[in-house]
Amino acid sequence: MTMDIKAKIEQIVKKLLSDKDLMQKFEKNPAAVIEEYVGVDLPDDLVNQLIDGIKAKIKLEQVGGALNTLGGLFKK
Repeated sequence: MTMDIKAKIEQIVKKLLSDKDLMQKFEKNPAAVIEEYVGVDLPDDLVNQLIDGIKAKIKLEQVGGALNTLGGLFKK
C-alpha cells in the first residue's frame, strides 16, 4: 500500500483542528483515531510516523495562530 504521508498528515490535522471532539479522542488514543480516519489497520511504524507528524503540524498551526494574533496587536 502506498500512502502520501505528508498529504495524509495535512488532511488529518485539518480535520482535528476543526473537530474538538475528535481532537480530544486523538489526544487520548492517537493510533485509533488515525486508523479510523484512514480506514485500515496500519503497521505500527507508519502509525508512529503519522502521530509524530500530526503532533508537530498541530504545534506549528497553533504557534502560527498565536503569532498572527500577536502581530495583530501591533498593527495600530
